[in-house]
Amino acid sequence: MTQPLYQSRLRSLPLLAQGKVRDIYAVDDDKLLIVATDRLSAFDVVLEDPIPGKGEVLTKLTEFWLQHFRDVLPNHMTGIDPFEVVSAQDYGQVKGRAMVVKRLRPVLVEAVARGYLSGSGWTDYQQSGAVCGVSLPAGLALSQQLPEAIFTPAAKAAVGEHDENISFKEMVDRIGDARAREIREVTLQLYQQAAAYALSRGIIIADTKFEFGLDDQDRLHLIDEVLTPDSSRFWPADRYQVGSNPPSFDKQFARDWLLTQDWDKTAPAPRLPASVIAQTAAKYQEALQKLVE
Repeated sequence: MTQPLYQSRLRSLPLLAQGKVRDIYAVDDDKLLIVATDRLSAFDVVLEDPIPGKGEVLTKLTEFWLQHFRDVLPNHMTGIDPFEVVSAQDYGQVKGRAMVVKRLRPVLVEAVARGYLSGSGWTDYQQSGAVCGVSLPAGLALSQQLPEAIFTPAAKAAVGEHDENISFKEMVDRIGDARAREIREVTLQLYQQAAAYALSRGIIIADTKFEFGLDDQDRLHLIDEVLTPDSSRFWPADRYQVGSNPPSFDKQFARDWLLTQDWDKTAPAPRLPASVIAQTAAKYQEALQKLVE
C-alpha cells in the first residue's frame, strides 16, 4: 500500500477548494482535477490521522458506479488520465486517487435515498413516526427495510458544519419543482439499481447520498463521489438482523471508537490508535473487493 496522503500539494495546478476529503484543482475553464485524499471526517470534524488507501478506494468505487449508471444519466467524468494534466513531479499525489472532471454548476441540495431505517432516520422516526417529513408505517424496528425507498433531501453545508435535512417542499422552493422532481426520480432509480447489484455481491446499501450538477444546457449530471463507504451505509448481508445495527464497511468503526472517548465532537478530535486506523482501512478495502473486484 502506498504512503497515505493527508493533503495534496500539487505544483502544476492551482488549488480551487478543499473539502473534508477532496482537494479540487483547476485544469482549465472546462475541467477540474479532483484528488481524493486519505483524510477521514467524523461528526463533521476532519481527523488528524489519515486512513491508508482510502482515497484510492473512493476513486475506484466512484469510477465503477459512474460507468454502471452511464445509461441512466450523464456524469462528470471526462476519461482524461490525470497524468495528462499534471507535471511528473505531481504523479505520486494523483496516481489512483484523482479524476479529471467537467466543470459543472453544482445543485446545492444533497439527494439522499434511504431503504432501511437507521442512523438519524431511526432517531427521527422514533420521535415523529416520520423520516425528514416522510411519514412511515407504525411499528418499524431499527435497521428494518422500508416498504419502499424514500427520498430525503439535505441542504449542503460548509466544511465543518452539519448538512441540514430539508423537506421536499423546501427543495422545490430552492431549485424549482421540475428540477426537484427530476432529482427525486433519478435518485430513487439509482438507489434501487445499486441496491439490487450490491445485494448480489453480499452488501446491503441501507442509505446513500448523491450530488448533481448542471451543464451549459441545464442537463443533469451525476457528480462528486458515488456510492462509496463515505457517502453510503454499507452492511454485510450475512450479518444483517432487524433490531440491531449491523457492522458496516465504512468509517463507522472509527466513529464507534470515538464515541467511547471523552470528546465533545469539536476539533481537534482524539488521535486514532494504530489498530483503529488499520481496521478502518481494512473495511474500506473489503467494500471495494466485494463490490468491484
